[in-house]
This record gives sequence, structure tokens and C-alpha cells, in this order.
Amino acid sequence: MKKKTSLFHFLSFIGIITCLLPACNKPLNKVFDSFNNNSKERNLIIIISDIHLGADLSYSETNINLGILTDFLEQIRRSSSVKELVIAGDLIDEWFIPASINPYNGKNQTDFAERVAQTNKGVFDKLNQIIQEKKILVTYIPGNHDLTITKENIDSILPGINQARDANALGLGTYSPSGFPEIAIEHGHRYHFMCAPDPISNQNIAPGTILPAGYFFARIAAEHFKQGCLQNADAIPIITTNTSGGGSQSLLYSYWSSWAWWLTTFPIQNHFYEKIIISDMNGFNDTCSVNDLMPTQANPGGFIKLKLFDGFQDSWTQRCERNNVVVSVPAREAFAYASSANGIDTMAVIQYFNNPYSSKRIVVFGHTHVATIKDYKNYKGQKSIYANSGTWIDDNPNGPTMDFLIITPKSIDNSQTFVTLFSFKDEVIKELAKDSISF
Repeated sequence: MKKKTSLFHFLSFIGIITCLLPACNKPLNKVFDSFNNNSKERNLIIIISDIHLGADLSYSETNINLGILTDFLEQIRRSSSVKELVIAGDLIDEWFIPASINPYNGKNQTDFAERVAQTNKGVFDKLNQIIQEKKILVTYIPGNHDLTITKENIDSILPGINQARDANALGLGTYSPSGFPEIAIEHGHRYHFMCAPDPISNQNIAPGTILPAGYFFARIAAEHFKQGCLQNADAIPIITTNTSGGGSQSLLYSYWSSWAWWLTTFPIQNHFYEKIIISDMNGFNDTCSVNDLMPTQANPGGFIKLKLFDGFQDSWTQRCERNNVVVSVPAREAFAYASSANGIDTMAVIQYFNNPYSSKRIVVFGHTHVATIKDYKNYKGQKSIYANSGTWIDDNPNGPTMDFLIITPKSIDNSQTFVTLFSFKDEVIKELAKDSISF
């Protein structure tokens, strides 16, 4: 099978082998030392994200790394210093599923969640062991790839897990560990034009849906990898700018450009008019085609229109309000920020550090698959830290994989709160970056 390109997949725009290695009780050696700081109390906060566990290992983005992830969780379980493990989104993957496959196999989300748990049994057994032992709090925050997974279905496969969810917005959550109001952890997709929940578009087609356009991009990419296709069956329809259409039409032209790039990068062997995208979830019950998603134009330079997501380029402000986005960013800017990992990182600065109503000094996102630590000055001139927890997918061309963060709070002996980024590749810990601030 053709080697996968990670999805942030468009993460450069949206933003995005078959062995299950068994867990084993290996000597803990040097790796285990990183989870113990000789403290007399548990105080370490571990953050991981973007695990992307699928219901079928033939297309799941995380397969080879499952055994290593299970061993990583065992290291955490045995630690006497870890207080909390935070999973910052994209634990389960409802998006990276080939378009021609019914995600729920004609059943429902509860069955899908159970299939994910069984397919990735070693990981879920270990998470459940940690949860049931009650020495370490395990917290889950929704991401975009699992934004429709309900609280009840997470509870069904991880009973007793702590869930951080927005009370009045589906598919979102922001979390501050107990005793640390200066810290904010979220997946980061609420600020992403193509990946934020969309409770406004398509309500006449799929009542109650929150699936954004990015979901369909991911389904097409997964179909491409399933087929191993090298060239599209059809030529990509050409759209030209509508110079008299203002910002709305300009944004639709950019959206077409994104689809043109996506289909060039991830070609499929089906004709664009073929009804191949089987969703059967979150209100979408009808199979749709690429043509149902791509902008169309009757004449060069004429009006650009959409079938699915009609008008979504004009509803960004309203969508942000529904998604509890505090600082309003114009649609054109938000669309531009969505084109790179750095753009999403910048949104953390806009929403938190430059926001005079925010008291957060440490902000952690996932989503981009690009692990990093950066320091900034907030609106008061105080040093603040942004970190990204990276990913655990098998192949991450955007950087390393098997990444995690440790936040070490200040103590009697040290006034600094440390944020450290590590890699667990080959089950050998490697420090990638480190910074600290004083509250």
C-alpha cells in the first residue's frame, strides 16, 4: 500500500504493518525515570493527543505504534509521580475511513465505538486499568476526528474517565487541571475553518449535523490510500475568480482551490459524479459524490455556488459564536490560518495570550501533528508558553511521532512550572524541547 501522508492534513490544507504488538512487562529502565521526579506526591500532568484509533487496522493511521503506545501507558501506570493523563483529542477516528466504506457498518455509533475498543484492545485495556486503579486521573477532550462521539459512547468503552466538554457546544472542550487555572488544554480545532464543528450548514440535508467540510476531505484521502490511485478518472473542473462577487465569492474560489489541490494530491479512480461517499452518520444518510462537495460555476468568471455546505463561507462568525470562540477572527483570516500548523498555533496566541480577558499562561493544543514548544509575551508582558502535543500515528511527515508533554508544576523546591516535550520513539525517551515560567 502506498505510504500515507499525514492529514493535517490539509491539514497542510486541513491543517492530516498490520501487526498489533502485545503489551509486555518490560524492565522499566531509563524510560520509567522520566515519569518519576522523586516527589513525595503525585504532581506530573502527561498530555498526549491525536492517537487516531480506528475500527479497522487495514486503514487506521495508527497500527504499528499500538504496541509501543500500550507500553507507554504501562510506564505511566507504574509511575508514582504522575497525577493525571490528559488525552487532548482525536482518540477515536471517525474521519479517516475510505469513502466507499460505511463507517458504522450499517449499525450505530455505539457499535462503532465498541469495534474501535476491540480493534485496539491493548490500548483500551491499559487505559481502563489506569482509570479503575484510581491513582491517576484520565481526562478526555474531544478532537475533530471524534467530534461526534457522544459522552455516553466514550463512557461505554472507558467507564469512569473524566470528560472535558463544553456545556453548550458539541464536539468541543477546554480543560484546566484541578488547581491550575492558568493552564488551558484543548484540541485546537474550534479555530480551524475546515475542522471546527459546523452546526449551521446542511441542516436541510442532515438535520442536527455538526460535521464540517474537513470530514469529507479526509474520507476522500482515505479512499485514495485504499485504492492506491495515481491519477483521477476525471479532470478537475476549472473555476475562475468572480471579481464582482466580493469576499464571499473570493473565499469560495479559495475553497475550490483547496479541493483542486486535495484531489491532485489524493486522486481517486472514481468519476466525480459517482455517489461513493457513504457517510450514514451524524445526519448524513445519503451517499454523495465529489461533485456534491466541489464548487461549481456555469460560466468563467460567473457566480460560484455549492450544494453541500452552501453558504458556509458566510456563516463563520455565527459558527464561532456557536463554538464558544472568544476572539472573533474574520473568515478570510481564519481560512488562511487553517493552511498551516503555524496558523493554528497563532490562533492560540490570539485567543489566549493577546486576549485581555484571558488569564491563561500555558496553552496546549493538539490537532496539527506538529509537536512544539514556543514562548510568547501575553498582553501584560508576562512570559507565556504554547505547546503542541504532536501525534501517535505510524507515519508523520510533519515531524516526529509518539510525542507527549509533561507539565511539572512548581514545588517548594522550585518556583518554576516546567513544560517538556518528549518523543517515545523505539520506547526510548528523548527530550525534544523544554521551557518554564513562574506563576
